[in-house]
Amino acid sequence: MILSRATKSIPSVFRQLGGANVTKTLVANFSEELKIPEQSEANKIKYFKIYRWDPEQQQKPYVSTYPIDLDECGPMVLDALNMIKNEQDPTLTFRRSCREGICGSCAMNIDGSNGLACLTYIDQDSPQATKVYPLPHMYVIKDLVPDMGNFYEQYRSIEPWLKSKDGKVDGQKEFLQTKEDRNKLDGMYECILCACCSTSCPSYWWNADKYLGPAVLMQAFRWIEDSRDDYTKERLENLDDAFKLYRCHTIMNCSKVCPKNLNPGKAIAKIKKRMSSIH
Repeated sequence: MILSRATKSIPSVFRQLGGANVTKTLVANFSEELKIPEQSEANKIKYFKIYRWDPEQQQKPYVSTYPIDLDECGPMVLDALNMIKNEQDPTLTFRRSCREGICGSCAMNIDGSNGLACLTYIDQDSPQATKVYPLPHMYVIKDLVPDMGNFYEQYRSIEPWLKSKDGKVDGQKEFLQTKEDRNKLDGMYECILCACCSTSCPSYWWNADKYLGPAVLMQAFRWIEDSRDDYTKERLENLDDAFKLYRCHTIMNCSKVCPKNLNPGKAIAKIKKRMSSIH
């Protein structure tokens, strides 16, 4: 209707002078000014190849392929996984909670790199299928759900809480520290324990039963560096082991994949430096 009215509004003198060409040009310019949408393009289909394994089924792990219409899906990989589970395959299993990069639940391996599905954008420019696997070199409970038991047990082993030899005196409500001492904890306390860094470390792959890994070691240093803690020496002695600490070879995969942009490799180097104080 807009185009027909535009054609009728063109003065007849232009029709006489330019004929059909002038008419088409004026109509096209009129349409462009109104930004009339052209015919919609074909649906953008992106394929996702997802690792599947169900312990209750007597079969080996396999990869399932799912098509996703990007025009109907959110921008993140987690959006695609939710759409697949809700609309295509309700048996697909994965962890997710906050959707904001805070809980660390949706950590997985996406196109060969560890990350959080809720913070990883779908690569809409690549024609290749997006490959989604559980975190590498961990026992799998089902599909994209890894067994985090060993990881949490290692975290428990460093006693990640404030330890005071004298405790609080009467009337004391909290343990205080200077702003300068508080600033030393920046870049460590933000860790969400998603295990992206630890499961990207080759040393952790081969020695997960002995080597604590980047995430746990960075949290260990968080308490070593805390001026309010009275057990610094004991914490360092607990880490003074050929495997717990010194399996780190500064490959720096951990810092590369951290979704919070932290630097576990730097924290580990500082622990090694502090070790000289107890020898």
